Amino acid sequence: MATFTHDLPDGMFEWVARTGGGEITQLYRHVARREAWVVDVTRPDGSVCEGFLRLERERVPGNPWSLAKETQIIRALRETAVPVPDVYGENDELACTLFERVPGRSDLDKIDDAVQQRRVMEHFMEVVAEMHTLDLDSIPLPPMPRPTTAAECAFGELDLLLAQWGPFVAGYRSQEPLLGYCLDWLGRFQPQQIARVSLVQGDTGPVNFMFAGDRVTSVIDWEWGHLGDPMEDLGNICVREFWNPSGGLRGLFPLYEKASGIPVSFEAARYYRVQQNVRGMIPIHYVTQNAHPRESIAWYLAYRYVGDRASAESMAESMGIAVERPEMPSADSGERDILSEAARYALDHDVAPAIGDAFARARAGDVGILVACIDRRRRYGAAIEAIERDEMGGVLGATPATVTDGFAALDAAITARTLPDETLLPYLARRAYRLEWLHAPACALYPDRRWSPLE
Repeated sequence: MATFTHDLPDGMFEWVARTGGGEITQLYRHVARREAWVVDVTRPDGSVCEGFLRLERERVPGNPWSLAKETQIIRALRETAVPVPDVYGENDELACTLFERVPGRSDLDKIDDAVQQRRVMEHFMEVVAEMHTLDLDSIPLPPMPRPTTAAECAFGELDLLLAQWGPFVAGYRSQEPLLGYCLDWLGRFQPQQIARVSLVQGDTGPVNFMFAGDRVTSVIDWEWGHLGDPMEDLGNICVREFWNPSGGLRGLFPLYEKASGIPVSFEAARYYRVQQNVRGMIPIHYVTQNAHPRESIAWYLAYRYVGDRASAESMAESMGIAVERPEMPSADSGERDILSEAARYALDHDVAPAIGDAFARARAGDVGILVACIDRRRRYGAAIEAIERDEMGGVLGATPATVTDGFAALDAAITARTLPDETLLPYLARRAYRLEWLHAPACALYPDRRWSPLE
């Protein structure tokens, strides 16, 4: 019997073997945001159950984005034309599900053939159209709120998120004024009408589907699945394509409209790309403020600072407000730190190349990124703070004594809506650009990300 090094909860290894009907012959941690394991179970007849194990180590009572709900959605969709993985088994006590490991790949952004990228995305839009036109009463979906108005669609998932993260957001807004501005913006610019209520994936687009050749083989990751405005998923596709550039979006939404019969609102899609970013940024900001050692903090830093800049740019585009990348502090203005340079060299040249396990090697890379970010914060943090105080003085009419005081004053002004968007948003965008630059070693995980034009 093969032996494996793992830290799965007690009993889960044995349950996977029983569920697969044999002996586990492959097991390794998948490198991803949500914990998952690749597993093969070889049966007595020699056939292999190729599985993908998802688990929740910490269950939150009443969690609207639970693995159990995700599993139910996928089970329901197995009865439709929407391609999803099979569910080999689920265990409520262990809080895990063993899914089919669907053939294909998810990294459409890594495909060099632009024609193949385009054909995959065109087929994906047809799959999304199929999903959005399902008869919700004819499939066994789990209990989920069914909105009836545009406002309920716009705020339903956001309100659920704020209910869970409310205490954090309440105390954090004065530290991160962009978050408060985003929440206020979403309340001011919500769509006024919807064509229908559909099942939406809630986080759909490149990387969250598998493909082989030029066809989608499976739509994966239904954690955020719910009922809502189909334009939400179009906004999600904008976000996923931003992070995982896959040939652009030109012409895809008209194709979706033709396949689904649902009229496309580009204005609503732009709204929902902000909404999706904000929904993602709240827990990401929390993790970067309250880091757990199990998390890939380098990844979270990249998503935080690139994502915040993307939110500012998206809101500015929607309102027709120009924002510009400011001049950054000189790269020579900070003092070198020979200790951090030595640590990064050892990680990059001596440690990482000697690690055979892919997950451990990725974690070593994360450590190198964190050391580099710590060094840049030390070298340039004071210069950045001085710029922030000066620029906030221009926005508020008086230079705050400290950055903390300035952020609190900005949050109060955002809440009271006493500052014009044309003054406030360009400053918030400049600050987002600076923070992205400051954390460049992490943000280099997602270099040069830009919104694809919508037509």
